[in-house]
Amino acid sequence: MKVQFICHPRCSTCDKARKWLDDKGISYEVRDIRNPNPTEEELRKWVEQSQLPLKKFFNTSGAIYRGLELAKKLPEMGEDEQFELLASDGMIVKRPILLVEDKILVGFKESEWEALFT
Repeated sequence: MKVQFICHPRCSTCDKARKWLDDKGISYEVRDIRNPNPTEEELRKWVEQSQLPLKKFFNTSGAIYRGLELAKKLPEMGEDEQFELLASDGMIVKRPILLVEDKILVGFKESEWEALFT
């Protein structure tokens, strides 16, 4: 089973998720969310696979999100514009992202991750 763990090296939530994977003995490939940034194509695929609303892919606790006042602007932005914005900077994207074959999890909720591997 191929597992890709997309994270930011200085994210405490990503650290918790990585520790969880390590403790469970799950092998994974690491990708820094900034290098390379997720592409628009990847993001569209992830949103479709996850069946989550696009807004769930925004890192609402990040400095860029707050600095750009995206809480106010996102409701007025079209979907294409939102995808373009997400693809412009990996730090705007919620993390960690876990890709397991055709499944995707966004953020770290231990119960969801546990369910994926049982």
